[in-house]
Amino acid sequence: MNYVDAHTHTFSKEKNVLSIVNKYPTSKDFSSPFSIGIHPWFINQDNLEQEILFVEEKLNDKNCLAIGECGLDTLIDVDFRFQKEVFVRQIQLSEKYKKPLIIHCVKAHQEIIEFKKTLRPKQVWVLHGFNKSLQLAESCIKNELILSFGKAIINKNKLAEVFQKLSLKTILLETDNDNVSIFEVYKIASEIKNIEVVKLQKQLEQNFKNIFIK
Repeated sequence: MNYVDAHTHTFSKEKNVLSIVNKYPTSKDFSSPFSIGIHPWFINQDNLEQEILFVEEKLNDKNCLAIGECGLDTLIDVDFRFQKEVFVRQIQLSEKYKKPLIIHCVKAHQEIIEFKKTLRPKQVWVLHGFNKSLQLAESCIKNELILSFGKAIINKNKLAEVFQKLSLKTILLETDNDNVSIFEVYKIASEIKNIEVVKLQKQLEQNFKNIFIK
């Protein structure tokens, strides 16, 4: 049974870990399973077209499992309207190449949900690093978003309560770029759910296959 790390910045050499390593248009090593996208923090109008072409090229790579992380962030200086334009272009690539979307979202969840309702994509959207309320979690799930949880479930009691109430079929686990192992995240997640780690592994590995392996 494997541990799935749905979004990480560090490849795991452990044989029983399935890692999806986040890559950028500036990355060089694509030898392990990866996702690639234009993060809203790093959007640059001057080289956008070049980066879009690079992302599109890499979506054909046998190791590419998803596009992202991409998305919306209201706390940065990048023009929000421009962020939306770049996000939509990556949604279009997701649909064209039939790759799921890994989404970075900061205080823009309603906009993400609205895009989901309006564009009605066929590919799965994964909202990574979820750490919000049960009400928002249920709204996201209602709109067929998969929620990926990381280190925050270890540190935040309220988020643990949210996580406890969600169906295993609607979630993934991740390490992102935090100083935590996927084994620790699974351990805490299984304790919150009051289930054996192996049961958690089984369901999340099935989720991984349903979303990323076509």
